[in-house]
Amino acid sequence: APAEEGWYFAVCGIFMAYCPRSVLISNTQAQTEHECLVAALMRQFELRHGAPPVLLRTHASSIILAGDHAYKLKRPVRLPFLDFSTLALRRRFLQLELELNRRTAEALYLDVLPITGSFEQPEVGGSGEAVEWVLRMRRFDPDGGFDVLARQGRLTRAHMESLAAHIADFHLRLPPIPRAEVPAKNAWDWAAESLDEIAGGPNPPRFEAGLGVPELRAALAGAYAGLAPLRERRIAEGWVREGHGDLHLGNIVEWRGRVLAFDALEFDPALRRIDVINDISFTFMDLCANACAPLAWRLMNEYVERTGDYEGLRLLYAYAAAKALVRAKLCLLGQPGAAAFSKYWDLAWSFARPPERRRLILTMGLSGSGKSTVAGLLAERLGAVRIRSDVERKRLAGMAALDRPAAPAELYNQASNARTYDRLSRLAELLLGAGFPVILDAAFLRHDEREAMRRLAEGLGIPFAVVECRAGAPVMLQRVLQRAQAQTDPSDATPQVLKLQESYAEAVPEAWRAFHHIVRNDGSLAELSQELETNCRF
Repeated sequence: APAEEGWYFAVCGIFMAYCPRSVLISNTQAQTEHECLVAALMRQFELRHGAPPVLLRTHASSIILAGDHAYKLKRPVRLPFLDFSTLALRRRFLQLELELNRRTAEALYLDVLPITGSFEQPEVGGSGEAVEWVLRMRRFDPDGGFDVLARQGRLTRAHMESLAAHIADFHLRLPPIPRAEVPAKNAWDWAAESLDEIAGGPNPPRFEAGLGVPELRAALAGAYAGLAPLRERRIAEGWVREGHGDLHLGNIVEWRGRVLAFDALEFDPALRRIDVINDISFTFMDLCANACAPLAWRLMNEYVERTGDYEGLRLLYAYAAAKALVRAKLCLLGQPGAAAFSKYWDLAWSFARPPERRRLILTMGLSGSGKSTVAGLLAERLGAVRIRSDVERKRLAGMAALDRPAAPAELYNQASNARTYDRLSRLAELLLGAGFPVILDAAFLRHDEREAMRRLAEGLGIPFAVVECRAGAPVMLQRVLQRAQAQTDPSDATPQVLKLQESYAEAVPEAWRAFHHIVRNDGSLAELSQELETNCRF
């Protein structure tokens, strides 16, 4: 079923708790008619399907799950943040909900239908004057929700890769929001508002010395102030778009082998007209909160590899902190209460003041030695950003990652190599400056290429390491051939390329022993993970 009882319900709860009752307007007659209509529909659906329907309620909606479908009705209410008080408004917002969600979950969102007849004898999709309107969706198994999968430990790297592709493709399709239409209220305003509500709410928590609301406010205020010029530049560059607005795990589902985001926020455009990194930061935060931090980094690496928006990662922690604070304040209003509050509060602190983890790591090795797999595993373990030369080389040439060059010599030559390694260096410096560990996923077969990166790390005063990937010649050849056949990897390596690499590869000098790590990658993923644990203790 659509995950209506979680985040959406909690947002309503915030306003119910902090707003005077006088501002919550509900027409008694309309509410009575709504309840009569829901009861009549429940009876009809039970007769039709031979089984009792399931009814879900929030402060703003009633959702009936019957047979293969879900039927969502807006309740006739007006709250400080939404107005569904008239039939025309309810139709308008149901139609908007349909349009917004068909951008990411067209298979689930079917149509908006009139309910005709009477409240006692309704007909869904009938002719005549509508007494109400309903959004019809396909019903799905709630066990496919990413929140459920996370709790059960069933989320996988494959889920993250599919989700990253889904969100990245969605974001890249969206037109930029013109500067004049960008909401005045930004992420810092939302974070400050959450801090005010935590401090002044009915159940103010107790904090350890130095870790209370004033201290976190100061830490976040400093972070947001430092990022203000970047935010303005990103508005000008078109990275603020009309996104989803509510990308937590409960609004993502695996359905018939596909990953879909649903239940985008329809009632307030300011909540979805946001920076694309702000949009996906909710998913990142929620994964971290559910003890899935390695998968959170898998998601972000796959996402920025698709979008090329590495600079946007500089905003990730600030946006994730704001999302954690919203969740923290919701915990104070009810179950699960104090323990959950502490989890989100501590998470907000970890984003506000991330520990010093900067380091620059290079992979090196022949094609087929497993460099990208190693880089991905290390990025998960270290919370690092992986930058892949195969992808960036093609991006510089205006190509997508899986595009194949018509004339390989035009893409793989000395000048292209120099441009690619220069881009790796510039991106690494940008991200290291933002506090991230960085892994450069490239062959680095020539020593001067490695030495240039070592000097970069030395200049920044951060740790440096080289992870050399090795595998047997038959294994590397088999991998290269399989990749060429599958056409699902950015690498364009061929057996001829592999043979050429062997002829010019330069060994790591003995003087580099202190930061040179050798990894055998001939076996299973589990064996590789153990190899990294043993030989790559950074």
